[in-house]
Amino acid sequence: MSRQKPNLLPAIFILAGVIILVIIGSMYAFKEETDTIQGQADVTEYRVSSKVPGRVLRYMVKEGQYVHAGDTLAILEAPDVEAKLTQARAAESAAAALNRKAERGARQEQIAAAYEMWQKARAGVSIAEKSYNRVKRLFDQGVMTAQKLDEVTAQRDAAIATERAAKSQYDMAKNGAQREDKEAAAAQVNRAQGAVQEVNSYIRETVLTASADGEVTQIFPQVGELVGTGAPIMNVALMNDMWVSFNVREDHLSQFKMNGTVEATIPALGNKVVQLKVYAMRDLGSYAAWKATKTTGQFDMKTFEVKASPTQKVDGLRAGMSVLLNRAK
Repeated sequence: MSRQKPNLLPAIFILAGVIILVIIGSMYAFKEETDTIQGQADVTEYRVSSKVPGRVLRYMVKEGQYVHAGDTLAILEAPDVEAKLTQARAAESAAAALNRKAERGARQEQIAAAYEMWQKARAGVSIAEKSYNRVKRLFDQGVMTAQKLDEVTAQRDAAIATERAAKSQYDMAKNGAQREDKEAAAAQVNRAQGAVQEVNSYIRETVLTASADGEVTQIFPQVGELVGTGAPIMNVALMNDMWVSFNVREDHLSQFKMNGTVEATIPALGNKVVQLKVYAMRDLGSYAAWKATKTTGQFDMKTFEVKASPTQKVDGLRAGMSVLLNRAK
């Protein structure tokens, strides 16, 4: 009988498999490890609020809606402000009436009455002068006493003073109010008009409009709820102003340069690769420091916030999406 040769094929396959595993293991063992730095996309937002307290009457937009500058966003109801407007307008009307009175001067009836009083005083002066002249002649002839002369002299002087006062009253009525009174009345009108303008500015604050183009991201109060002065009513995101923020330990900062670019991927967009330009770095403070676990040869490392913006518009990028950077260890 012939001797049967052993089958070496299984042994050869096993040996080849071991060699392949060793090669693959060596490749992974000596492959440079990577460390992922995770950041987050963010967007500039502005808050819409009012200078006056009121109740939300109606919303003109919804969350997620894109708005343009000047679009009406919400309408508030502020009855207290409307009441103040009524008061301010009434004060303006009263001030305007006083100003017209000062500009126009006295009424014709008052001028006529002052003129008649002046004429009456003039007649009194004429009579007093005649009485004085008669008594003076008699006194010079020795017929009249000095006491009587003194009496008519005093009456004449009093009549002259009365005539002068009446003439001044007539002139004042004819010429109208003094310049200072007119200026004061005009100032009161300006003051009242300023109050009306101020309240009107508050009334305009009850209609909230968009100050820039953007997307309504969040609405806070419900219709019918009260809002205070300066309380935020909604947020509007400026979708053309997006950036990415990374919190980077300082021993990893070497790959970030001011105004330099880095390559990142966005998992939410199918691992889309984007280029980011670094435009800001700042220390996050001691609260974000990485504490050393040993006292020898180590130090506390600080964390920096790195902000970078896409070099080109990234379609579909939304605030909150993760952005990944790979760096070699």
